[in-house]
Amino acid sequence: MATARNLPDYTDGYWWSGDGLRLHYRDYPGGAGKPPLLCIPGLTRNARDYEALAERLAGQWRVIAVDLRGRGESAYAKDPMTYVPLTYLQDLEALVVGLNLERFVAVGTSLGGILTMLMASTHPERIAGAVLNDVGPEIDPLGLGRIRGYVGKANWHPTWMHAARALAEANGDVYPGYGIEDWLAMAKRLYRLTSAGRIVLDYDMKIAEPFRVPGNEAGPDMWRAFDGLKDKPLLVVRGERSDILSAATAEAMRKRVKACDLVTVPQTGHAPTLAEAEAVAGIDRLLAKLS
Repeated sequence: MATARNLPDYTDGYWWSGDGLRLHYRDYPGGAGKPPLLCIPGLTRNARDYEALAERLAGQWRVIAVDLRGRGESAYAKDPMTYVPLTYLQDLEALVVGLNLERFVAVGTSLGGILTMLMASTHPERIAGAVLNDVGPEIDPLGLGRIRGYVGKANWHPTWMHAARALAEANGDVYPGYGIEDWLAMAKRLYRLTSAGRIVLDYDMKIAEPFRVPGNEAGPDMWRAFDGLKDKPLLVVRGERSDILSAATAEAMRKRVKACDLVTVPQTGHAPTLAEAEAVAGIDRLLAKLS
């Protein structure tokens, strides 16, 4: 593991995948003697999604926020068919082994939550606790269809304000309470500035290609994977307006895991940012059990 540069709040770290990709993570120090938080973002997102969480826990807990392959500062894959959960899982395994993370708190949003469940099913002894942010063993087909409709469609904007207004137009029903400053902050997390001066989405558009393979929707039994968390402190965060995690599935998750804390973030869709008061309180309760 190599550390690239030191910043006031975190260091940039890099590791290598089994197929030779240089992958990136942010490492926020703190929490000696406590299990670190391993934060895994959603399908089109990156390590910047966890800035608010990491800054809030600064010094108290170590926070490791990853860029999955094809996102953020991680390399893009030569073969787009490696943009699948099995390969992401192998990449994360290389990171966990390389950093010698014997036990950690897994925090996963959407795709990151699916990977959290898969990690729990393969190495439950490593999971000290988990946060599943707006995702569960069953995904609402309505939300999956929405994601298929936008992922992999390239667009660019001449200014950050243009990007922010485009986000507001596309996601106003997800975050109805947002003002322009909130949309600007989100734009800085989702987009990057190119050398040509264009504001573009910060991921490889080819991550959409596995979605186009007929029958590729079939995957492992995620309820079976979810059961790897049965004996762990677990927080499930659900957006009240979510079209990915239904209220019924969230309640079934709560009943299935004895130590499950279910919180609903009002007036929010897919996915909560984990900076909302309800999510913050839930995370604090979870971490209090692990201190």
